[in-house]
Amino acid sequence: MALRMMTGKLRSKCLPRFSAASLLHSHATSFGFKEVQEEEKSRMVDNVFSSVASNYDLMNDLMSAGLHRLWKDRLVSKLNPFPGMKHLDVAGGTGDVAFRILEAINSVKHRAMQDVLEDNLHEETQIFVCDINPNMLNVGKKRALERGIREAKSLLWVEGDAEALNFKDNSMDGYTIAFGIRNVTHIERVLAEAYRVLKRGGRFLCLELSHVEVPIFKELYDYYSFSIIPAVGELVAGDRDSYQYLVESIRRFPSQVLILLSSKI
Repeated sequence: MALRMMTGKLRSKCLPRFSAASLLHSHATSFGFKEVQEEEKSRMVDNVFSSVASNYDLMNDLMSAGLHRLWKDRLVSKLNPFPGMKHLDVAGGTGDVAFRILEAINSVKHRAMQDVLEDNLHEETQIFVCDINPNMLNVGKKRALERGIREAKSLLWVEGDAEALNFKDNSMDGYTIAFGIRNVTHIERVLAEAYRVLKRGGRFLCLELSHVEVPIFKELYDYYSFSIIPAVGELVAGDRDSYQYLVESIRRFPSQVLILLSSKI
């Protein structure tokens, strides 16, 4: 219900806020600080993530000063995964969140191994990692092999669009999206799809970088974001523009969305 209300509010409030006249009449949207046509944004975002895929962990370390690892641990803790669950991790190509969920489920199974009353221990767990970018998924598959996780029914990699998911209604116990929602073209469609695929009582968790409001920290973060991160991106990955976009995308992410996603409706 909360997710349905959020999608309705986003349709009415958030989409036109970047630049009311141009966005309403020319179907423009933001790509960092630029305004581009909606049909262009998907291609441009795809190019960014194709470029940063092999250095995605480094990118998240730079963007969050390494804190993303603790935040993802907290995300999975709040999700409270359980054996036999069907879970969808959207924009999760490299598997960072999915691996944590799988580890949490395996830990629960290990602790309850002797409890024959836990019927769900014998149910098949399915964690779907969905990403629109095949390069990100390839990195995730490689990381899975390095962790000793081979292609199995418990962890499935799906190339797909968050705005038009190829999953049945009411099919998922959980839905997570980490650092992905600000990169989509139509946020309200993503939330509507999340609501559609979640079972009644299913859990929706969104992890996203936010604006810094405290003046002194805002100045420091702005300097770090606009001066340090793109320079390091160019030095380490040879790609200043992609890291510049990712910094800008945080600033352009509508504050209304942050409020709605963090509120308990």
